[in-house]
Amino acid sequence: LARIDLEKASKQDVEMLKKLIVEFKDELDALGVKVDQLDERVAVLETDLGGWSLAGELRFDAKFTGDNETNNWRGGNLVGKNQFDLNRYRLFVRKRIDENTSFTTRIGPSNKADATDPRALAWELYYVTTKLPYDIEFTVGRQTLDIEDALGFYIDNDSWFADVDTEALKFTKSWGVADFLLAFARVNDDGWNIDDPVEGTEGFLIAANINANFNEKFRAGLIGYWYLTDEEIEITPGVDTDHDLTTYAGYLGFNFTPDIELKGIYYMQDAGASRNRVLRNGNGDLEDSSSAWKAILDVKQEALKFTSLWLEYGQMDNNFEDIAGADPYALYGGSGGVLFNRPINTNTTKLLMVTAEQQWNDKWRTLLRYVQADYDTVNIDNATDWTVEVGYQYSPAIEFSLTYDNLDYGDNNPVGRRNGDDHLIRFRTFVSF
Repeated sequence: LARIDLEKASKQDVEMLKKLIVEFKDELDALGVKVDQLDERVAVLETDLGGWSLAGELRFDAKFTGDNETNNWRGGNLVGKNQFDLNRYRLFVRKRIDENTSFTTRIGPSNKADATDPRALAWELYYVTTKLPYDIEFTVGRQTLDIEDALGFYIDNDSWFADVDTEALKFTKSWGVADFLLAFARVNDDGWNIDDPVEGTEGFLIAANINANFNEKFRAGLIGYWYLTDEEIEITPGVDTDHDLTTYAGYLGFNFTPDIELKGIYYMQDAGASRNRVLRNGNGDLEDSSSAWKAILDVKQEALKFTSLWLEYGQMDNNFEDIAGADPYALYGGSGGVLFNRPINTNTTKLLMVTAEQQWNDKWRTLLRYVQADYDTVNIDNATDWTVEVGYQYSPAIEFSLTYDNLDYGDNNPVGRRNGDDHLIRFRTFVSF
């Protein structure tokens, strides 16, 4: 077990090892050998026989919308009322170099892909992960930074802040009850991976997270993001100022049972005077600081038996900025979600989301979803989005789903905002292997 050649192991070798571990479990325990570590080693062998593993995804949507143009945008281009959209095609290739080191890449649609060139391919992610001294895991290359997702603070489209793919150095360390993450990312001027109100800006993004699981019921942590731009800009003639962006977050989670958790996250943000002056765009004086928070009741289906339940309520200052520039709730509405009309001012948008998903058996599932945004601004109507979906697992690799979504922005919004409502009927084929 200790000396098996990881590159030359066969499927028969792995099966024999599994049987031996089970058969001699008591003897191994008596010798002080940690059986769970052996199980992990065999799992690595089983997953990566020969050192290579391959996986992939394909997501094809047939979309049919109403007369409004709400749902008909992709890549900044109006693509028509009805569309066949191959919006995800990914190939994951992983090479285990040794027990502690692996290389991973994801090939998929280029960021330049749009309605005119939807099949352009790119190396979306490519990174190496290895172990450093003191059990520090080190990841280098183009990778995803999305702390909020890893902590379980959203189930929809994107995090409220910093879901980005970018070149980075990332260090993680676990002490059992606590985990630490530190990442240094380079923000290059490619115009898409990280939003900035000043075109042509480059800089660094530093991210850190300390997460403590005090016991099986209670967890808490702190997050920090520092977006440091390379150069200053001239807002006032003759005066150069920076436009950095600093964001801190604190979060808590309490498990009433293993299947019911109450959790929340609070963001504080300092945009600096010059950055807000760029964002202002005629909206009056903005405060340098802003905040956002959300509270979530997450109930798994095991608790209620017939459905899962996600109840989310939050508030976001209208000058709070997400560096990825994404609408967290634009899951079904193309480039438009309930936050599309959010203005930039000193008011606060109130957000409500209710999602219930029912897994009836190993084949059928259903989903109900409702989202509402109140912009707290006199001349902008509230936005609502409600969704019904049915999914059928045709085989372990193929799922079909049929979705109806209705997105309503109201009818009294000023020029430059979206008005009216639109519906989307979507038939999705999702293949994974």
